[in-house]
Amino acid sequence: MDVDNIECVSSSDGMEDEEIQSHQFPSKPNNNMGLTPATSVHELLECPVCTNSMYPPIHQCHNGHTLCSTCKTRVQNRCPTCRQELGDIRCLALEKVAESLELPCRYFSSGCPEIFPYYSKLKHEALCNFRPYNCPYAGSECSVTGDIPFVVTHLRDDHKVDMHTGYTFNHRYVKSNPREVENATWMLTVFHCFGQYFCLHFEAFQLGMAPVYMAFLRFMGDEADARNYSYSLEVGANGRKLTWEGTPRSIRDSHRKVRDSHDGLIIQRNMALFFSGGDRKELKLRVTGKIWKEQQNPEAGVCFPNLCS
Repeated sequence: MDVDNIECVSSSDGMEDEEIQSHQFPSKPNNNMGLTPATSVHELLECPVCTNSMYPPIHQCHNGHTLCSTCKTRVQNRCPTCRQELGDIRCLALEKVAESLELPCRYFSSGCPEIFPYYSKLKHEALCNFRPYNCPYAGSECSVTGDIPFVVTHLRDDHKVDMHTGYTFNHRYVKSNPREVENATWMLTVFHCFGQYFCLHFEAFQLGMAPVYMAFLRFMGDEADARNYSYSLEVGANGRKLTWEGTPRSIRDSHRKVRDSHDGLIIQRNMALFFSGGDRKELKLRVTGKIWKEQQNPEAGVCFPNLCS
């Protein structure tokens, strides 16, 4: 998709419903334990090719070297350790050992305190709140992952996105010959307020047979934390306006997933050109908005906005 320019005026002011057994990792491990048997076996269960934990079926060569079933199809039936032919030998003993293990989440070093039975570990890790975030930049297939501070730095330094501080914004999106463009993505904008980061997206695409523009906000954090915030978007001119109010989606949801769910401010192209004024041959759309934090009133049991950053 094309990446277009943006003129900015900044106002300063998601498995099966199977319960996963878990328990807390000891907060103060015994420093004299050294290398535990479980850790040693865990190393034995590490595939030498992809370094991921092996799950049945676990394959081995005639010399006893093991690897996972996924990598077996990638090594052309040759053991990556001794280069002997693999055949179809299963390491049943190691599979039995795996059934008895309880292991820490792979994101333990990032702060996850949980321990899981070996076969429940993968399900947890796919949803773990401590797993790294994907880069939210739209318009490219960026494979960078990391925690929020790392991703923010990556967006600023590598993608050169616009970074703003404040909970209100006033952006002008410009595109020449808009009727000739069916799909376009404008530069991502990142806002820092309430100690959090938010991504503002704006793009053109086809909604059925109708060309539309869409603006939406994503929260740089998990879905549970995103629910603590709300935002509004407004676009208009010539005595008319469109408004949108909602909860920002977490960047755990991909940019495409949010766009395809139509969870944002959608503007028909003809209406967008009407708002642009002039001869309607150039898109000059001004989008304003604000972000606020919902605060719970403990007595009334209702939420009210807090606009103090």
